[in-house]
Amino acid sequence: MLFDSHTHINDEQFSQDLDQVMARAKDMGVSRMSVVGFDYPSIEKALALSQEYPQVYPTIGWHPTEAGSYNEEVEGYLQQIYESGQAVAVGETGLDYHWMDDPKEVQFHAFRRQIQLAKDYDLPVTVHNRESTKDVYRILEEEGLPPAGLIMHSFNVSTRWLKRFVKLGAMISISGVVTFKNAPEVREIAQATPLDRLMVETDAPYLSPEPNRGKRNEPGYVRFVAEEIAKVKGLSVQELAQVTYDNTNRIFKLNE
Repeated sequence: MLFDSHTHINDEQFSQDLDQVMARAKDMGVSRMSVVGFDYPSIEKALALSQEYPQVYPTIGWHPTEAGSYNEEVEGYLQQIYESGQAVAVGETGLDYHWMDDPKEVQFHAFRRQIQLAKDYDLPVTVHNRESTKDVYRILEEEGLPPAGLIMHSFNVSTRWLKRFVKLGAMISISGVVTFKNAPEVREIAQATPLDRLMVETDAPYLSPEPNRGKRNEPGYVRFVAEEIAKVKGLSVQELAQVTYDNTNRIFKLNE
């Protein structure tokens, strides 16, 4: 059993063949996945998919590249979803200094507000961090983690920062980057992550792992992520799959 903790099958790239994608995921041992909605269209699609496919669980929030449009109306919309119990996590939120679509201060505000929402609704928060590690860590430290937990999505910074986030209380979700030949630091991160803090994800349709790098990613390919991490940690794929499945169910509060 595998749980893809972070995927975007609500993306337009899956509009023509989603049933086949879901069937392939099942064939590759993926029994659950969390689909991330991060703006109005992707949130509505994520919620609709969770009604259509029982193995889909929505993570709902406002992406840092959308921070400029975060306002009271957006927050009210998110609150309605959290109150309905449809979301398993808040996110993905965080900071993105690669695109810098909005100034840092604007991103800080949206990030801090969503951490507070996670506290208010007893949900974990899923954090996007791109070229912004120091500020992400600072804000999490200042705001305090939601009691329900923190997931560092597609973590790929360094083992030094890994130790700091683990000490803070974070779960560490690793993507297909771990399979890239030019990413030894992510394999070091996988090796160093405590088993009880480890999760796996695809971030599909992005970050497709070997042997499909450069092609559209999909949830079934989380198996390749699990295989690489199992190799690095000296475990069987079955052991690694079970541990990460249990970890993900635990933080999302999903009963077996």
